[in-house]
Amino acid sequence: MTTIYKPLATKPDADVSDAGFLSDVAQGALRLTPEQGLELLQQAELFELGRWADARCRNIHGNDLRTYVIDRNINYTNICTAKCIFCAFKRTAEDHDAYTLEYEQLYEKIEELSAVGGTQVLMQGGMNPELPLDWYIDLLHGIKERYPHIHVHGFSPPEFIEFVHFFNPPGKNLEEKLRWVMIRLRDAGLDSLPGGGGEIFSNPVRTKIGLGKCDADAWLTTMYVAHSLGMYTSATMMFGHIEGYADRIYHMELVRQWQDRALMEFGGGSPFTRHHEGDMLPPDHQPPGGHYKAFISWPFQRDNTALGRVKEWGSQPEDREEGAVFPGDAVAVLTGDSDPKAHKEFGRRIRLSGSTDYLRTQAASRLYLDNIYSIGASWVTMGPHVGQVGLQFGANDMGSVMMEENVVSSAGTTYCLDEAVLCKLIRDAGFTPAQRNNTYDVLSIKLGEDSPDKLVTDWSNHRAKRLHVESVPADGKAELTVSAIQAKGE
Repeated sequence: MTTIYKPLATKPDADVSDAGFLSDVAQGALRLTPEQGLELLQQAELFELGRWADARCRNIHGNDLRTYVIDRNINYTNICTAKCIFCAFKRTAEDHDAYTLEYEQLYEKIEELSAVGGTQVLMQGGMNPELPLDWYIDLLHGIKERYPHIHVHGFSPPEFIEFVHFFNPPGKNLEEKLRWVMIRLRDAGLDSLPGGGGEIFSNPVRTKIGLGKCDADAWLTTMYVAHSLGMYTSATMMFGHIEGYADRIYHMELVRQWQDRALMEFGGGSPFTRHHEGDMLPPDHQPPGGHYKAFISWPFQRDNTALGRVKEWGSQPEDREEGAVFPGDAVAVLTGDSDPKAHKEFGRRIRLSGSTDYLRTQAASRLYLDNIYSIGASWVTMGPHVGQVGLQFGANDMGSVMMEENVVSSAGTTYCLDEAVLCKLIRDAGFTPAQRNNTYDVLSIKLGEDSPDKLVTDWSNHRAKRLHVESVPADGKAELTVSAIQAKGE
C-alpha cells in the first residue's frame, strides 16, 4: 500500500532553545518555521546547534555509515553568456583560453573514471550558444553506448533555461518548453540533474551577483519538470557574500516548499525511501518518485572574481560604529520580497564565511530541510578537516572523490583528495565509510583490511594535490588527472 506524503506540522510558538521542541525536530516529528530557523542560525550556541543537527542526521542515516561517491566533474565548455560576478571560470568565445571539449576528450575522461571504479559523471559547463541540441544528444548517446554503467548527472537549471533560449522548443510556457528539451536529453541518456546555479534565490541578491542567469522561479521550475519525469536532483546554496542571514533561510524554505510539492505530486511516500535506478518505469511512462535527494551548501570563494574585490564588511570605520547593520541583513526578509533600497550600501559589502559560519549554516540546513534525504559536507571549498567536522554537524555525505573540478578551483580552491583519504577522514570521524551511487544506495561498505585507507602504508603519498584546470592541450588528448592507483589508495 502506497503511503501518501504529508508535510510535517509546525509549532510557531515554540521556543527554539527548548530541548523538547528541538528533540521533536530532530526526531522528524515537527518542522521549523522560517523565524525559528533564522533564530537557530544566528543565535544558537555552535556546539548545541551541531548536536541537534547530528541527532537529526542519525535519525535519518543511523549511527554507522557515512558515504562518498566516485565520480568526475567534467566542465565540457567554459564559454558562457552569463555575467556572474562571483565566477572566475567563465570565458567568452573570443578569450584565448576559451574551450569546448571534443567528444573523444570527454570519452577519455569517462574511461579514466570507469577504470578506477567510478559510477557517475557530473557534467556541467558554461552556457555556450554555439552548441546545438544535437551536440548534446549525440554526446549522451555516445556516452551511453560506450559506458552504459555510468550515471550521467548533467546540465544544471541555468543551462536548461539557456537551452530553451537557444533551441526555441515548442510549448505554451516555460514548463512545457523545458519538458520538450528534457525528454529528448533523458531519452538520449541523461539520468539526473545537478543543483548547480542555485546560488541564493532572493531576487535582489541574485540580480546583483548573477546577471544573465535564470531567476529562482525558473531554477525551481526546471527541477520540478525533472521531478515530474522521475529524475532525482540535488539543490545547492552559495552563501557568504552580499546576502543576509534571512536570505539563507528563505533559500532553504523554497527548496523545502518545492520538495513538498514534488513528494505530494510524484513521490507517493517518504523522501527517505531509497529508489534504485533499475526500478524506474520505461521512458514512455511518467515514473513516480522524482524529487531532491540532497542539499549541499558552500561559501563563496573570492579569489579571481569581481565580487571578491568588493570591500569586506568590518573593514571600514563606519562598519564598526554602534548600531551598524550589514547591508545584506538590512535588506533581507524571510518572505523573499526584499527591497534592495533598504540600505544604500547593499551589494557594496561582502561578509565572507569562515569555518564556524559554514558549520552553523550546514547544521541549520539539516534541521530545516526535514524532507531532504542527504546533506553534503563541502570539503572541496572548506578543506578536508572542516569537511570532516561537518560529519558531526548534520552531514551524512562527504561528496566526491574529486578527480577533476574547474569552477571553484578557478576561484582559488584547490583541494584534491583520493578515495583512501576520504575513507580515512570518515573513519577518523567515528563512522564507517561506504561508497554510494547517485540515489544514495550503498554500493560497498569499507570494513575489511582491503579498504582503501587500510591499504595505505605511507600517507605522505596521499596529500592534497592541486586540482586539474581544464585546457585544450596541443596533442588534443585529455589530461590524466588521477591514476587508478591513486584513486584506489594502493
